[in-house]
Amino acid sequence: MSAHDGDETLASAAQHADDAAPDEQFCVDVTGYEGPLHLLLDLARRQKVDLIHVSILELAEQYLAFILEAKSKRIDLAADYLLMASWLAWLKSRLLLPKAESAKEGEAVDGDVLARRLSFRLKRLEAMRDGMKQLQKGDVTGRDVFVRGEPQLATVIRKTRYNATLYDLMQAFGNIQSRRATPKRHVVQRQPVLALENARKSLKKLAPRLDDWATIRSLGRPEGEPDETPYRSIMASYLSAALELTRDHAMEVRQDRPMSDVYLRRAQDEAPPQAAQ
Repeated sequence: MSAHDGDETLASAAQHADDAAPDEQFCVDVTGYEGPLHLLLDLARRQKVDLIHVSILELAEQYLAFILEAKSKRIDLAADYLLMASWLAWLKSRLLLPKAESAKEGEAVDGDVLARRLSFRLKRLEAMRDGMKQLQKGDVTGRDVFVRGEPQLATVIRKTRYNATLYDLMQAFGNIQSRRATPKRHVVQRQPVLALENARKSLKKLAPRLDDWATIRSLGRPEGEPDETPYRSIMASYLSAALELTRDHAMEVRQDRPMSDVYLRRAQDEAPPQAAQ
């Protein structure tokens, strides 16, 4: 047969398929199915009923008829299609046999249970394929929608909402007024002290009577010194004046041990000065 004759045969076959009734049309596209379960789903949809109420027996008969006709067309089928065909043939026999006879044979699983499981799997497959179609209908970045070449940062618009009460306002006003108050100035109080020069004069006046050692504490308050002068200030001024007089070789200072009393007397290498007449 020539190539021209083959083309005419294919054309006539296609025309005959188009003119045939929908129930008599036979379209074999095994490569268009993702597996035997997909093929079952397509056959179940042709029943135009809900998958929950689909007739498993009729579905099995349609599948077996599809496989037989595919074999007659010399189409190589995958092993999973043939395995599904054998399983559906077994399920068909379970559905056709009476339940009492099936129970006598000791079947672990009833045919009705297997039919319900198959209906559930077909329903789940339909839901997954519908979800996939919905995803494919959506916009794809880079194909349907495109991002901006120079994206702009969103502008944040802040709206202040005050929920303060009258007490809060009065408290805030009081805090502001307290911060505005004039700060108190620290005034340093003048402390009365014995001047160092007055302490020198007092020691020079007492020097003629200091032939023996005497403590600074025993000297007492100088004449004319007010009572407001602290005693420790007088002792400190006496000690400083005594050290200066010791430097000038006018007095001698002694302390036996640390933190003990300080003794002083006039210098012994000089004659005692004459008291003023």
